[in-house]
Amino acid sequence: MLNLKQITLTPKKFSSIALEFEELIPDEIYNWDEADFEKYMVPIGNSKFPLTDYFDVEVEGQAASPEEVKMIIDGDAGRVKYIGCKMSAGQIIVNGDADLQAGAEMTGGSITINGNAESYAGREMKGGEITIMGNVREYCGTSYIGEWRGMSGGKITIHGNAGKQLADAMSGGEIHVKGDCDILAGIHMTKGFIQIDGDVTRWPGGQMKNGAIVISGKLGRLLEGFEVEGIVTDPEIDGKQFTGKYIKYKGDIGVNGKGTLLLDAQKNRSLL
Repeated sequence: MLNLKQITLTPKKFSSIALEFEELIPDEIYNWDEADFEKYMVPIGNSKFPLTDYFDVEVEGQAASPEEVKMIIDGDAGRVKYIGCKMSAGQIIVNGDADLQAGAEMTGGSITINGNAESYAGREMKGGEITIMGNVREYCGTSYIGEWRGMSGGKITIHGNAGKQLADAMSGGEIHVKGDCDILAGIHMTKGFIQIDGDVTRWPGGQMKNGAIVISGKLGRLLEGFEVEGIVTDPEIDGKQFTGKYIKYKGDIGVNGKGTLLLDAQKNRSLL
């Protein structure tokens, strides 16, 4: 077991303009001591200010690599963007909310957000794991505007609800939503796995070409591009066993898609 170096940032001053933490990842700070943090100027809008104006910093232990770092933001980070952006190793824990693009482009390591996450969490993620204990807003695990390659690896677990266009352009990896989900989950999906335990408003899997979506709650509206293949019992998808009967669809046939959509048959019996 690794002897972790713990870096604790405790908020002490609020900024209405978001701080940008893109440089404060284990890959970059694993060998920093408190003096390094005292010298660091954090981007805020078009300017930079001392990090220690906004956070008390405590460093405990030593690390020889990013894998040996646990970074804790011990309080609300609702105005801190890019937490864990492009990280490849180590742990980040946020004891509160997180602003835009937490875990964007990460390739390894883990992020735990003990609150809610703003838009674009896990954007273009390639590896690692993100756990969000609250809700996440729109575009989680998606591509950025103008791109057609979203999340391609890793895992995102959302214990609350997810906003619209979850996993837009997903090409790999796994997302598990334990609550409800808004419209267009898995739109433009080409590969990967989405599990939604709660209800979905409408139109999951629009223009999906491959991959799998399992919805254990009630779906508000299904797209016409999905063909019923029958009822399956206790299906196994992506190595996971689901209990009960599910309606199995293939789609989106509007783009010659061969994706799989499974809906809980009891909760969606109106579609039978």
